Amino acid sequence: MNTQYYLGWFTDMFPERLSEVLRQDITDRKSLVMISSTPSDNEADGATERSWLDHAGIVFADYHLIDYRVEKDDAHALIQHASVVFLLGGDTLQQNEFLMAYGLPECIRKSNIYNGIGLGNFSILSHFDLENNMALVQNELSSLSEEMKVYASNKDCALRIKSDKIDVFEDIYVLSHSKMQKLEEAL
Repeated sequence: MNTQYYLGWFTDMFPERLSEVLRQDITDRKSLVMISSTPSDNEADGATERSWLDHAGIVFADYHLIDYRVEKDDAHALIQHASVVFLLGGDTLQQNEFLMAYGLPECIRKSNIYNGIGLGNFSILSHFDLENNMALVQNELSSLSEEMKVYASNKDCALRIKSDKIDVFEDIYVLSHSKMQKLEEAL
């Protein structure tokens, strides 16, 4: 079954309700591969995100971080054997540049976890201060929302897509055809 998670930044750990759903969905726990959003920064190691999973009781046999210190061929091999791929949040422009430079999108498409990383026909604006910037979000992303849905969330939020059903945890909005609507929480 095809399941993707889009996680915001969590101030603490995953809340128990979200942890429970993640434990149910992530059954293959052989290898977690995290892809850095700041691949040139040797300090960014995914430790915070890993602590969220550890706290939720989701422990993998092997952990790997892909950044510029990892050779391209090794990065491809890690993705091919991954149980879960976690694209770390942060600088999406740097991360996308890195993904392209290493040829990782095609590698991910050929791997057995491609459907699980959620390369969908929509966009996500995660952990953004929506209450104070709703008008800015609508103005800046209105033209994109004519082409595809844009999901926007504050911190401590998650979106799960499972079998084409969207589940929402906390405050998430969808911008579609320049109209913003809050989604009902259901996770």
